[in-house]
Amino acid sequence: MTVPVFLAQGLDGPELTLDGPEGRHAASVRRLRPGERVDLTDGAGAVAECVVRETLKDALRLDVLRRYDVEPPRPRLVVVQGLPKGDRGELAVEMMTEAGVDVIVPWAAARSITQWKGDKVAKALGRWRSTAREAGKQARRFHLPEVADLATTKQVERLLSEAALGLVLHEEAAEPLSGVPLPAGGDIVMVVGPEGGVSEEELAAFRAAKATAVLLGPTVLRTSTAGVAAAAVLLSRTGRW
Repeated sequence: MTVPVFLAQGLDGPELTLDGPEGRHAASVRRLRPGERVDLTDGAGAVAECVVRETLKDALRLDVLRRYDVEPPRPRLVVVQGLPKGDRGELAVEMMTEAGVDVIVPWAAARSITQWKGDKVAKALGRWRSTAREAGKQARRFHLPEVADLATTKQVERLLSEAALGLVLHEEAAEPLSGVPLPAGGDIVMVVGPEGGVSEEELAAFRAAKATAVLLGPTVLRTSTAGVAAAAVLLSRTGRW
């Protein structure tokens, strides 16, 4: 069975107590028992491999077997996700987190049917970040992805201009994603449009910011699945898979 991963801070010492919401879930929902293995991480690369010594009502007491640090993967993959409608945003975040995307940037694109405004911004970001956190634990990621604040098109332009490689998925592009030359280092920033796609004005602005329009394949994917499919191509080509 895969060893479960829980988030915790302060991983020093020969013994640790996993409490709070994570400890409650481990003890009451997962029903972990003495002798079972668990891994704790701070989500930033620190890992403590542990064995359960005692199960309390809403916490675990753990013996630490060993500690180590996991280097962040390189190159970093940043996906700018045009806001999809309904719960497809959480689906996109979940799949991209499981695949290994490092940063997910929600983008208020011109053709986004859904618009985050007012109180919706904090609530929607909370859902995306919670989804990324839970998906990261399930996928045994010791570096959890960052879900950035909602970005405007101008902010996306800046991200692309500062990237080692900027890409925009576009159904009319001539260059395939599978053949675009990759940089030796730095960030790869990839833009995924919403259901209505990237507008001509946005595409022109992104090209002016050094981005290359690329074709993912012969079929048109939903916005919620295009990001993970493209990430799989890039992660494989960079050697991270």
